[in-house]
Amino acid sequence: MAALANTVLTTAAVGNREELSDIVSMITPTDTPIYSMAGKEKFSSKHPEWEYEALEAPGENAQPEGNEFDFDEQEVPTRVGNYTQIFRKTWVYSGTQQAVDNAGNQEKAAKAKMKAGINVRKDIELSIVSNTASVAGGTRYSGGLPSWLTTNVSRAGSNGGFNSGTGLTVAETTGAQRAFTKTLLDTVMQSAYQSGGNVTDVVVSPYVKSVFVTFMSDTNVAAFRYAAAGKGKNTIVGTADIYEGPFGKVTVKPNRVMSTSATARRAFLLDPDLVTWGSLRPIQEAETAKTGDSEKGVILTEGCLKIGNEAGLGVVADLYGLTSGT
Repeated sequence: MAALANTVLTTAAVGNREELSDIVSMITPTDTPIYSMAGKEKFSSKHPEWEYEALEAPGENAQPEGNEFDFDEQEVPTRVGNYTQIFRKTWVYSGTQQAVDNAGNQEKAAKAKMKAGINVRKDIELSIVSNTASVAGGTRYSGGLPSWLTTNVSRAGSNGGFNSGTGLTVAETTGAQRAFTKTLLDTVMQSAYQSGGNVTDVVVSPYVKSVFVTFMSDTNVAAFRYAAAGKGKNTIVGTADIYEGPFGKVTVKPNRVMSTSATARRAFLLDPDLVTWGSLRPIQEAETAKTGDSEKGVILTEGCLKIGNEAGLGVVADLYGLTSGT
């Protein structure tokens, strides 16, 4: 009987050299800043729902002496939800490939398991930053951040948002791209502040992070001052990580996952207390039946994004996210 489809055989493996070093560096980026900062929660269904409500706007409040109480109308909380998405990575190796002295063991199942776990987390990060509407049914999709944010936004296109009629989020409509500027950042930070948000992190593409650094040349930004030692080596400083603007202090973080034309075009303004990744099934190794002369493995997880209240977050969208013109 033929080998199972996609089984890695010794005849196809490239690392089976006895003289090579047994240490192989994994250079694939593993950074997942939003998934890492998000709170973690256990879900008990494939369609978790939750509620959030806004505080009332301040109003004049002076009551007469001896007045009989009257009672305010209570606002009904907004009920929202998302759908859990199943993430999976698999591998299969022939028994011979497992037994040979393989260079660095990079093609063996133990290494494959570790790589699969890393890659699943990166796929989760991608689902968070992608402009994906939530989808119910057999193949479910977790609605990504762009499909939630409608209150504190700067877009050349139009909002998506949660649709209470369908119980699904709607993807944003993209518009003409523009450069990331201090004015755009300040405008959305102000909107989030006035909405009651406490934004602490701004997550951007690597290119947009380099644009943020140029804010240092803005005439309204205080210049860096470093004491240069009279002897020894000095450092040219060409970076910045924290922005303290009129409406608070934020840490600006580059995200390697946001390195495609679809994902690089947004800057997310986040309050980690309002962003949660909920798991119906945590990242785990699934059991597989032993069939044939091979070793198979599966890493899977099921979960979705939970936004505590989108009015506490923000986004600057439709940016040049890869270059000055794309």
